[in-house]
Amino acid sequence: MEGELILREVAGEVRQCMKCDLANSRKNAVPGEGPANASVMFIGEGPGFYENEQGRPFVGQAGKFLDELLESAGLHRDKVYITNVVKCRPPGNRDPQDGELAACAPFLERQIEAIDPLVIVTLGRFSMARYFQTAKISVIHGRSAWINGRLIVPMYHPAAGLHQAKWRPVIMKDFAQLAKMVETARQQREIKLSQNDTTSGGQAQDATQLSFF
Repeated sequence: MEGELILREVAGEVRQCMKCDLANSRKNAVPGEGPANASVMFIGEGPGFYENEQGRPFVGQAGKFLDELLESAGLHRDKVYITNVVKCRPPGNRDPQDGELAACAPFLERQIEAIDPLVIVTLGRFSMARYFQTAKISVIHGRSAWINGRLIVPMYHPAAGLHQAKWRPVIMKDFAQLAKMVETARQQREIKLSQNDTTSGGQAQDATQLSFF
């Protein structure tokens, strides 16, 4: 319940936000959507035309492709949380600028803290850079790393598969591995919690404090 309240608070603040110039051109801010207890969180780059119109993430053509990818991975859209590193549409769908990313960063931080996802899938290089600042997405896409007790999985943005057909099978292959990654992450967390329960006299630590490196 606390997580839901925080997400609602963040959504309300995002819709009223005037911290950067994107507020001047937006029709609707796009905070994100999904359950507060989602095990998997997807972080994209920024809203596009249709997202700006509807105030919801990934509802355009890239969103339709994402829905297909989720289905292929055995995931349901209503069971995952979907958001972006910036919450308002950059004009002309340009790349987010540093000031815009910085303005939205506290919102994203609070969303992650409220949801406490087991797995975070970054979609595109701007969300990937949050965790892998010097990496190239062409090198690490589809691979995973444990960071602060969460499995972080960088993926190409679904839009890449729409703009260049050669990336579509690559993205589909990466997503085909996601179900196994989620299950492995869940097993790892259960093992760690069990080990901690044994060593702490029955009192398990919060999962956000665990590290699985």
